[in-house]
Amino acid sequence: MSNLRNKVQLIGNVGNTPEVRNLESGKKVAGFSIATNEFYRTSGGEKVQDTQWHNIVAWGKTAEIVEKYVSKGKEIAVEGKLTSRSFESEDGTKKYVTEIIAGEILLIGKG
Repeated sequence: MSNLRNKVQLIGNVGNTPEVRNLESGKKVAGFSIATNEFYRTSGGEKVQDTQWHNIVAWGKTAEIVEKYVSKGKEIAVEGKLTSRSFESEDGTKKYVTEIIAGEILLIGKG
């Protein structure tokens, strides 16, 4: 059960071209977002689409797969862990970011 403590699984569409960087250590890191959609009906019977955006970060071999095969619009499945961090922006304000650190990525769509 300890493997379930911080586990995220999402299926969605890639929202932007992944940004891949090569670090000085030789390791790669890729960052991109995916959109997940949920549909429901209001009490009046109107169909509503709720879209949530998720920031994804992939490291090492997973980042290499992202660089080669993942592009904007493609449907993918991501399994990873949820992380939060903060940083100070150029104007001195504190910013907070929530991201999914991808452990596995599965290419499932033709997009």
